[in-house]
Amino acid sequence: MSDILPYHQSLLIIPTYNEIENIDLMLTSITHLYPELSILIIDDGSPDGTARVVKKFMDNSCKIHLIEREGKQGLASAYIAGFRWAIEREYLFIFQMDCDFSHDPKDIPNLLTGARSHDLIIGSRYIKGGRVINWPAYRLFLSYFAGFFTLIVTGLNISDVTSGYKCLTRSVLQELNFDSFFSKGYSFQIELAYKIMNNNFKVKEVPITFHERSRGKSKMSSKIIYEALINVVRLRLKKISGTL
Repeated sequence: MSDILPYHQSLLIIPTYNEIENIDLMLTSITHLYPELSILIIDDGSPDGTARVVKKFMDNSCKIHLIEREGKQGLASAYIAGFRWAIEREYLFIFQMDCDFSHDPKDIPNLLTGARSHDLIIGSRYIKGGRVINWPAYRLFLSYFAGFFTLIVTGLNISDVTSGYKCLTRSVLQELNFDSFFSKGYSFQIELAYKIMNNNFKVKEVPITFHERSRGKSKMSSKIIYEALINVVRLRLKKISGTL
């Protein structure tokens, strides 16, 4: 197997909402590190001008793309729109990543390496070598609890089930029925992993260092947490009823 990673066949999807403090530095960092990697920004009508910054980068790079949507339509619909966009353009490897530098762009090669032999690679904070930096204790507790609750209810044995740093292959995305997804927010990450594993695709976790955002405002809320707990139960019920 060649040691040259297929960045030219890969797409990085980044949903944004009011990321004016991060988007310039993020795009600069990624294009410098991986000039062959395509980037798709999906912006939900950010009033702070995030999309305008992306368009300036697009003037100088054919690797940067933008989908502008009206209003906050949710994380799940953003990724699904990105997945469909990627499939139509025949990318072989598709990344998910946040815009706030909680996910280190330097971990991209590790995820892409894993995706050459597995269908879903999850950047994990909670396996050997993974770390969480500057996260408040309550956020760490919620993340651990989400993983434990998901394991108990569904049997999904993934250490970092809520991770939003992933690399998926085109083949696994083509097998998913996007119209069947019901999650709107962060629970989409759980639903995505659960449906992939229940279709017997190969899943692997690789360690990442997760940094609490230093610029901009977190999108986490009690509503998102409640949705995640409810949707974990819904996933199990759909599995039992054969409607997953």
